[in-house]
Amino acid sequence: MTKLLLTNDDGIEAPGLQALTQAALPLGECVVVAPAGAQSGCSHQVTTGRPFRIQSCGVNRYAVHGTPADCTRLALHEFAKDLVWVLSGINAGGNLGADIYISGTVAAVREAVIHGRSGIAISHYLKRNLPVDWDRAARWTQRLLADLIARGPTPGRFWSINLPHLKPDDPDPEVVFCPLDPNPLPLSYRPVEDGGWHYDGDYHNRPRRPGSDVDVCFSGRIAVTQITLLDPTV
Repeated sequence: MTKLLLTNDDGIEAPGLQALTQAALPLGECVVVAPAGAQSGCSHQVTTGRPFRIQSCGVNRYAVHGTPADCTRLALHEFAKDLVWVLSGINAGGNLGADIYISGTVAAVREAVIHGRSGIAISHYLKRNLPVDWDRAARWTQRLLADLIARGPTPGRFWSINLPHLKPDDPDPEVVFCPLDPNPLPLSYRPVEDGGWHYDGDYHNRPRRPGSDVDVCFSGRIAVTQITLLDPTV
């Protein structure tokens, strides 16, 4: 049976990780190694120069007082040495375009690729004042994971999936394979007390190129993007 590592950057108790577990259980042997708490936006940070704690939270389930990349490293070293795929998410928030360089969710699968494994990052774009149906997200994710895993390992590459945020009565979305949007996030800051500055960019009105992952997801479809990290021919 295929060994699957499940992780995220929202923390081991996050509903998105529960939804990912629900989606992945029929597809292989699952080992959960996830941060003990929220690590959103930590990018590919790793912990060195000091020890950090690991807590057992049940059978094949571990909480790490570290980052998503730490979780992948620990799994490869200790808890799931024979893992084939790293599945990271379901992130509460999109990881579109330039977000992949900031996201801890994506960093977990990027670390897997560095070590010769395959990875899939799954994120859920969020609209204000609209609840998330995690059961529906799990159902969409299970179909996508089954398809991508059946295609086989992806040396030097990983997949990034972004689910749209739809109303409860909307039909299931179309799946679109598409490229990353090349536009940067808006640079907008406002001054706050004590001489500080607060990032105030409008994520929902970010620039988008037609046909890119941002455009696809914002238009209510599932964006699936394959990203090359290392040249597999070298």
